[in-house]
Amino acid sequence: MQNKKGLVLVYTGNGKGKTTASLGLALRAVGHGEKVYIIQFMKGNEKYGEVQAVRRYLPNVELVQKGLDAFIKKGQPSLQDIKMAEEGLSLAKKVISSGKYDLVILDELNVAVDYGLLTEEDILDAIALKPGYTTLVLTGRYASEKILEKADMISEVREIKHHYARGIPAQQGIEY
Repeated sequence: MQNKKGLVLVYTGNGKGKTTASLGLALRAVGHGEKVYIIQFMKGNEKYGEVQAVRRYLPNVELVQKGLDAFIKKGQPSLQDIKMAEEGLSLAKKVISSGKYDLVILDELNVAVDYGLLTEEDILDAIALKPGYTTLVLTGRYASEKILEKADMISEVREIKHHYARGIPAQQGIEY
């Protein structure tokens, strides 16, 4: 839908629900016949519920994971972590500049920058490639000031209470 005004949306903050919010937006876009591309940075597990649902039920959504199935220690990424993030960024630039997608979601991109896998300049360069009708979503904690300046909308998800604090572990269908 090339007459639509594309936006830059940022979901950030320390609370739960940033990826979930972006996936809700993807579902909404698909409901209107739009094409969606999702790149998940720092994630590499096909068992996540959203990955299974996209593969099974949403043919208008392409989802690619560019990460290992392991947590990254901040300040100590492996060469493989960095390589996968760089591959994800290269793919993101191709997808964004292709003009084929109405909505492009770069999940956990802000964390990838904060953890040193990618640079803030890399992300600003990717944002600059966005056609006027494509909406670009960046998720993850620690969004940088320069990235926030480029955003048309910023939602900060703030944690008030979380079940982890009561010792309840991550649950299928809730956290993954």
